[in-house]
Amino acid sequence: MAVAHKVSQLRLPPLPSIKDIIRLYKLRALKELSQNFLLEPRLIDKIVRAAGNIENHVICEVGPGPGGITRSIIRQAPRKVILVEKDQRFVPSLELLADACKDRVDIDIITGDILKTDLAHYIPKDVNSDWFDSPPQVNLIGNLPFSVSTILIIRWLEMISKREGPWSLGRTRMTLTFQKEVAERMTARMSARQRCRMSVMCQTWCNVNYKFDIPGAAFLPKPDVDVGVVTLTPLKHPLIKLPFKLVEKVVRQIFSMRQKYSIRGAQTLFPENVREEMALKMYKMAEIDPVTRPFQIANMEFARICEAYNEIIKMYPEFENYDYRAPKKQKEENVEDAV
Repeated sequence: MAVAHKVSQLRLPPLPSIKDIIRLYKLRALKELSQNFLLEPRLIDKIVRAAGNIENHVICEVGPGPGGITRSIIRQAPRKVILVEKDQRFVPSLELLADACKDRVDIDIITGDILKTDLAHYIPKDVNSDWFDSPPQVNLIGNLPFSVSTILIIRWLEMISKREGPWSLGRTRMTLTFQKEVAERMTARMSARQRCRMSVMCQTWCNVNYKFDIPGAAFLPKPDVDVGVVTLTPLKHPLIKLPFKLVEKVVRQIFSMRQKYSIRGAQTLFPENVREEMALKMYKMAEIDPVTRPFQIANMEFARICEAYNEIIKMYPEFENYDYRAPKKQKEENVEDAV
C-alpha cells in the first residue's frame, strides 16, 4: 500500500506545458530527422504504463524531444533517468526539467546519436541481474524516429545476442514506438501477411508484444501512418543458438524473394556454380519442403535451416564469406581467397 501511495503522490513542480515549451523555445519537428511530437498526456502515460512498474528503476529514454514522455516517466518515481537526445535544440527544455526535479530524480542528459552511444556506461552497475533471473530494474523507453527505428532494433538484437551494452546487466526490457507497419512485422507469426525478416529476428531473441496503436492524428506534425507500441523482453534462451550475423544472413536471403519458393532465396547463400546443389542439401538436412514460401516457415524451422547452413560452411569454409550482393568480381575473389 505504501508503494502505491508513493507513486501516486509523486508530482512534478510547476512547469510550462509541453505545448508552451515548444512555443517558448520555438521548436519544430524536423522532417529530415523523422521527428513527431506526441502531446496527448493520456497516450503518453499509456506508453509509460506499458513498461510496467518502473518505480526505483533506471530508465533510458531514447529521443525525448521536448520531454513529454520524460515527465510521465518521472511521475512513476524511477531511481534514475538517462536521456539520449541527438537534437541539441531540445537540451534547454530537458535541462529545465532536470533542474526542476533535481531533488526527486537523478537525470542525465546525453547529447548524441543513440546509434553511437554506449548506454551501459551511464547505468549504475548495481542494478545488474543474472541472465537467467528476472530482468534487471532497467528499462529502455522511446518514441523512436521512424528513420532509425529498424536500424536500431537490429543493432540492439545483436547486442542482446552477445549480452552487451544494457544487456550486459541482464535481460533489459524495452518499450518502444514504431510505425504501425513495422510493429506488425515484428510480431507477425507464421503465414501472416506481414511476416518478414524482422519477425524472425525479433522473435528469435525476444518475447515481443504488440501493446496498442496510437493514431497519427495524436502527433505533431501528423505522420502519414499510425504508430504501434511494442514491448520486447529478451529470452533466456534464444530460439536459434548460433551467431547473430549468421542467422541474419540466412533469414535475410530467404526473405529476399518473399513471394517465391523459399529455396530460391536460400540458393543465394551459395556461389552460382553450386547454388542449386547446396541449397537442396541444406533443405534436406533441415527437413524443409523446398516449395515452402518464406512467410510459411516457422521460427523453429528457420532454426533448423540455420543449423544446416552452419554445418555446410564447416564442411565448405569457402562459402562462409560469400556475399550475393557483392559485385561479381569481388564474389569470385572471396571464394578464391577462402580456397
